[in-house]
Amino acid sequence: MAGRQLASKWLKTEALLTDRRIVPYIPHTMILSPSHLQYMLRKYRMVVVKPIVGGGGYGVIRMTKDSKGYTLTHLSQTIRHTHFHNIYLALNRMKAQRKYLIQQGIYLATIKGRPIDYRVKMVKVHRHWVFRSMVGRLAKPGLFITNLCKGGTQLTCLQGLKASRLQGSSHHKCQEMRKLSIICTGIMERHFPGINELGFDYGVDVNNRIWIFEVNTRPQ
Repeated sequence: MAGRQLASKWLKTEALLTDRRIVPYIPHTMILSPSHLQYMLRKYRMVVVKPIVGGGGYGVIRMTKDSKGYTLTHLSQTIRHTHFHNIYLALNRMKAQRKYLIQQGIYLATIKGRPIDYRVKMVKVHRHWVFRSMVGRLAKPGLFITNLCKGGTQLTCLQGLKASRLQGSSHHKCQEMRKLSIICTGIMERHFPGINELGFDYGVDVNNRIWIFEVNTRPQ
């Protein structure tokens, strides 16, 4: 029988933020509004805007701010405007008709210029959680999203970490993701009893820091 599913990225993020051990790994996240977007762009210069409910990279938009104005990127489409008002109108035309959140932009480690992130999948078998898979997802050339359904390439976790040439041990980074997944699974199960499958999306930035982007209760 299928386990409980929870679609809201916001609710899952709020749950993870209840544990002080996990807080440092969660990018700053806010509900999309004009004032929140201006604040996040001033603070981070790059943000990711994505549907609160949705998967597969659907509707995910990157937004940046520099001295010349603002840039929106969705898949291979890029729009630039000098003024915030105009770029916000463009964002509303570009995004899907649903509620969105804003997440602090992270400059991911890359392989030949292509961003890579990681998916750790866990399943509940006979009341015990076990690791099902740990893979790297390399973005299709020209895209910033890594989803396999959007043309991303799958690697093993170790292959991805080694090829991105980060400092330190690739094995140690894999182990850190495993430990974080165990902690986060406990948090999720306490907040949302009945789940039996989880997929954790991790990024490792250019400074070798691990981030938890989101949790999926129906990982593909």
